[in-house]
Amino acid sequence: MTAQTLATMMTKTKKTMTNRQIELALVIVAAGSSSRFNAGEKNCVKKEYLPLETENSECGTVLSAATKAFLETKKFAAVAITYPFSKNPDELKENEEQSRNALFADSFFATAFSDGTTKLLFVPGGETRQKSVKNALEAVSAEMKNPSSAKIVFIHDGARPFIKSSTIEETLAAALESGASVPGLQPTDTQKEIDENGFIRKHLVRATLSAVQTPQVFHLNEILEGHRRAEESNAECTDDTEIWDKFVVPFAGEKFKTVRIVKGDSGNIKITYKSDLKTQKEKTMVRVGIGYDKHILVDSAETGRKLYLGGVEIPSDKGEDGHSDGDVLLHAITDALLGASALGDIGSYFPPSDPKWKGADSKLLLKKCWDDVKAAGWKIGNIDCVIALEKPKFLPHRDEVRASIARTLGCSDECVFVKAKTGEKTGDVGTRKVVEVWCTCLLEK
Repeated sequence: MTAQTLATMMTKTKKTMTNRQIELALVIVAAGSSSRFNAGEKNCVKKEYLPLETENSECGTVLSAATKAFLETKKFAAVAITYPFSKNPDELKENEEQSRNALFADSFFATAFSDGTTKLLFVPGGETRQKSVKNALEAVSAEMKNPSSAKIVFIHDGARPFIKSSTIEETLAAALESGASVPGLQPTDTQKEIDENGFIRKHLVRATLSAVQTPQVFHLNEILEGHRRAEESNAECTDDTEIWDKFVVPFAGEKFKTVRIVKGDSGNIKITYKSDLKTQKEKTMVRVGIGYDKHILVDSAETGRKLYLGGVEIPSDKGEDGHSDGDVLLHAITDALLGASALGDIGSYFPPSDPKWKGADSKLLLKKCWDDVKAAGWKIGNIDCVIALEKPKFLPHRDEVRASIARTLGCSDECVFVKAKTGEKTGDVGTRKVVEVWCTCLLEK
């Protein structure tokens, strides 16, 4: 789907959803046994709970990465994580704890639910994926009680940790317009239908086929009702799109169509075998960006300008002169991220000639640019910065500044480091005429 097509769909959606709130729910399906991944091995960790080396947190897991991508992209009213069911109460409790630990292995989740606007649910699965999804849909539906809102649910495999923001946005736009959507890719190999003896029964046209991925996105009330009908009929469906087409569309009249396919992503693989993790790691793209900025320091008492570094006000008798709030550190970081992703620079995004950016909060400017970088599929490996500042001393404020930058970017504090040097009372830095910052960043996708 092109950017123009997506924009057109979102415009149509806004018109049809005028004066109606849209609530989003997320179901992460992770209740399987990982039998194929751990074939022939005993006492193995579920694949969803394994560390993921390409995640921007050093201690992230497959499950945390699959979930984090959604929370970084949209705001959700409810998130349900399914975990393996057991008739043994102690084992069931242990399964839930393992699921919770795997999610919170990434420090991002320590604050992701702190404001109370997103309800986090851990839901025991069923004997099949279909039953696990139904259990999760029942759970999130019970939490979303606003009768006037349009409720949309994403159903995503917990073993698909490489999902991109662009895929999330495109499937949502298509589901809001058509009722249901799923990303899919045209098969590269010629497909054949065979009989029970292995003989070709039908020669399929590859151009009319699609290998579907997740997230599969639906109107929540309708897909839940479809699951209930499927359960009453003892029907076992291959995935939720089949439930939609068999148990929702025939009862919807003209309201809903069959599931719409949007362009999938070849990197959005489902980890099924151990080789899948190795293959994806080998495909990781890495880019380095460099950012630099310099601001004149002026007397705070005379000008009212303050000294901001990384979104934190540093007590000082001098502040940065600039068109925005003058946060030289955030400006350098913004340029480094834009440069690494080849999306532009801070001047092209926020021209100093444009009066609307006068006095702007640099945290908001960085966030806007970072949203674009994320939408292009990039994740932070690390950010390293050097501040050239004679006074005041930076060290007492370093941890607060690192945490502020990490919050703005939605990454772990461990991904950000900042150090300071003085000018040894020489040059423009040493005589407190200017403050300078250099920044390097590593992006991955």
